[in-house]
Amino acid sequence: MNVTEVYMGTANTSTQGNVSGNGSMGVLSIPPSLNKALNIFTIIILFITMISLGCTMEISKIKTHLLKPKGVAIALVAQFGVMPLTAFSLAKMLQMDPVKAVTVLICGCCPGGSLSNIFSLAIKGDMNLSIVMTSCSCIAALVLMPLLLYVYSQGFTGLKNAVPYVGIISALTFTLVPCAIGIGINHYKPNYSSVVKKVGLSILIISGIIVFSLSAFVVKDMIWMVLTPDVLVVAALMPLIGFMLGYIMSFICRLSPQCSRTVSMETGCQNIQLCVTILKVAFPPQVIGPMFLFPLVYYIFQCTEALILTLCFRCHQAFKPPAEDGVDIKQEVVKQP
Repeated sequence: MNVTEVYMGTANTSTQGNVSGNGSMGVLSIPPSLNKALNIFTIIILFITMISLGCTMEISKIKTHLLKPKGVAIALVAQFGVMPLTAFSLAKMLQMDPVKAVTVLICGCCPGGSLSNIFSLAIKGDMNLSIVMTSCSCIAALVLMPLLLYVYSQGFTGLKNAVPYVGIISALTFTLVPCAIGIGINHYKPNYSSVVKKVGLSILIISGIIVFSLSAFVVKDMIWMVLTPDVLVVAALMPLIGFMLGYIMSFICRLSPQCSRTVSMETGCQNIQLCVTILKVAFPPQVIGPMFLFPLVYYIFQCTEALILTLCFRCHQAFKPPAEDGVDIKQEVVKQP
């Protein structure tokens, strides 16, 4: 039994009764040409995002953190320990159907995204650590993401042999190529890095608008099906739990406040572009239905919660004397003549 068979079974059942919060998604019919256009623009977005991410990485700084891997190790444990387990637990507690469950699991098992670098900067985190963590999680995901999906899919009926591992591994491998190109540009032609990022941002915005518009057109009559209570609860709680447990783990492991804030952002921020690509390319539209929009819902909650945490940190910093990141003001005063 595969997820297509499970999905078609639940879809047929739903036509005989009312659609509930945990009910099926309904069959989504997309014209082949439109589906192909969505796939192409989705891949373009992921490709440009990973090139831009690579342009922010410096080989020397990556080596420095790899020689002292405590922060990176904690971040990887948080990223691939906390988030997949959170996704699995929420999907089980809310008794999600197979299509929703596999969508949530894929999102939870994704590596960290470039958004974490932006928010790490906003909360005055360790930017070198943030960039190294993002790059390491992307590489580690090549092995850990399929492995974790295999392990956690055993807990859901119909998902044991239904996860598209070949498509996921292909998408992960695809992310490494543009990332390596970006690193090469930043290493050999550093003057071009800023140009590449600016041009990439422009193309990214245009492609994003196209994908959003085409997606809205495709699911305009079914958008309400993805905005169900269980989906909204998962999208709201997953990033929040990631932010909280990422910081708590770092604090317990005695990382500095600066590094702890960085690990927190890296844990809660998933690579949404990769998640969208996997859902859109690896699954037929009649199987995934409007759930390929789940990463967008997650992205909205992720950004909102990260922004709130950033504002709270900034307010706390504004009303507190500058004794941040292990600096002891009293000791500095004693040293003065």
